[in-house]
Amino acid sequence: MNQIQSSSVSPLFVGIDVSGSFLDIAFHESSELFRLANSPDGFAQLIHRLLPLNPQLIVLEATGKLERAVLEALCQAGLPAVAVNPKRVRDFARSAGVRAKTDRIDARLIARYGATIKPEVRPLNDEQTQQLQALILRRAQLIEMLTAEQNRRKRAHKSALPSIDEFIRFISQRIKDADRDIDAFLHANDLWRKTEAVLRSVPGIGKGAAAVLIAFLPELGTLNAREIASLAGLAPFNSDSGA
Repeated sequence: MNQIQSSSVSPLFVGIDVSGSFLDIAFHESSELFRLANSPDGFAQLIHRLLPLNPQLIVLEATGKLERAVLEALCQAGLPAVAVNPKRVRDFARSAGVRAKTDRIDARLIARYGATIKPEVRPLNDEQTQQLQALILRRAQLIEMLTAEQNRRKRAHKSALPSIDEFIRFISQRIKDADRDIDAFLHANDLWRKTEAVLRSVPGIGKGAAAVLIAFLPELGTLNAREIASLAGLAPFNSDSGA
């Protein structure tokens, strides 16, 4: 009860660690940590619990899929929720001197990140942008699989090489298919096609980088340099909450 009363006085920052089955929720500067199902019933319970507390910000780790449903439910309920790149949270943890035995992001760390950095709440992407993001994320997964197989091949016994080589050929073809799908999807949208042409006029930006920028930074062209640098996580920030 005291925690709820105190959170009504000072701004409340909430961190949510999303997994396939559960939502682990933590409040910044509070020992409270609770778990709900990653399901519509769990979302309803979470919203019922958070609405009276009037949180200033709710931060989730962006996985590309698992957090989408709960993020949409929170935003539709009028709660200020945002999904952030997990790498930014890990970088923040390192800069703040937080060390853990694993690289796992937990809800308390996400809440602390939200309270310190205060990432801007952004409108949810439309369906077409979500589809482009899904294609790009899938390509990144395929690249990761290809790299793993190539590294595995260097250490493999010669008897395993035919199987590894066959899988490498299969993944390589899927990457080519993904490139084709992303390219076709981009060029089906007039605005994206024009944006891609502008981006690729910049030295060092190729098709892949342009697609990622269009999908994950749709604010490009509408914000000034300082604002877009902050949104992309490229602007420096003060660590005012501790050493």
